[in-house]
Amino acid sequence: MLKKIEKLTSPMIHKDIFNCFSKEIIKSICDEIGKYVFDILVDESSDVSKKEQMAIVLRYVDRIGIVKERFIKVVHMLGTSSLTLKAAIDTVFSNNNLIFSNIYVRGQGYDGASSMSGAFNDLKSLILNEKNYAHYIYCFAYQLQLVDMVVAKKQDDLEEFFEQLALVVTVVCRSCKRKDMIRDMQKERVVAKIGIGEAEIGRGLNQEISLVRARDTRWGSHYRTIVSLFNFIGIVDMSEYYVTPRKHRTNMTNQHHFEVVIFNTVLDMQIQEFGDRFSEVGKELMENMAALSPCESFSSFDKANSVSHPPSAAETLGCAT
Repeated sequence: MLKKIEKLTSPMIHKDIFNCFSKEIIKSICDEIGKYVFDILVDESSDVSKKEQMAIVLRYVDRIGIVKERFIKVVHMLGTSSLTLKAAIDTVFSNNNLIFSNIYVRGQGYDGASSMSGAFNDLKSLILNEKNYAHYIYCFAYQLQLVDMVVAKKQDDLEEFFEQLALVVTVVCRSCKRKDMIRDMQKERVVAKIGIGEAEIGRGLNQEISLVRARDTRWGSHYRTIVSLFNFIGIVDMSEYYVTPRKHRTNMTNQHHFEVVIFNTVLDMQIQEFGDRFSEVGKELMENMAALSPCESFSSFDKANSVSHPPSAAETLGCAT
């Protein structure tokens, strides 16, 4: 009878095969980058055993002008200091013959909401001290998400609204009986709308909808939760007078309170939060990159912005802090 090693079913053999595949894939990525410039993206991750890990991704433009992001390595971190992170990145680069120099590294990005965000802040400073063209660019789309999340927690009425919303989702989703009641209510509402011609009939329409649980750092998930709840309860009467959390009845309607008072307050808070999160260096770099956008036949092309002098490492560090 053949042994596991001879049949290639041994865990040790499996690991060797996977390592060979990994080395060949990383080698092909490094060959594709060659001596062109690239960005390094680092994110915190953890496995099922809750071990702290660091994922490394490279972003670059290939020889035919296509922007690519390629995963390189997951490194198990015994410590989370900036020096430990920097040493791990240097080791990964040296093991794969990647040139981690000021000439080729032109950007760095990290997840500011992770558990290692403080260490990442120190890491970007270390890299900028050595490679002054490796500008730190936060994920602007994610930053917009965090602005909405922070404002929603700072404004009392919004915070209470989303707390009640989360409570409703939890109460409904934990009970099969309540879920069945919700489905029956939705079915009756759909049948009624079809009967009076307010709903269309067709493939993919009028599907069963369930309540969506919101995530802490994704504003889009909060919006989907509100939409899913609205699909269940229908139109809400906003003509009643607004009652404060302390049960004090006011002289304005709920509609005026939310559409005017809360809207203006939240708008002011968002503008303030945007100013705190978006540095002048980051905005300038975004304007420079937008000048090279190929959308609509390079309609946004601006020669003055595209050739402006990049900020120094000291300026970037000053704005980052």
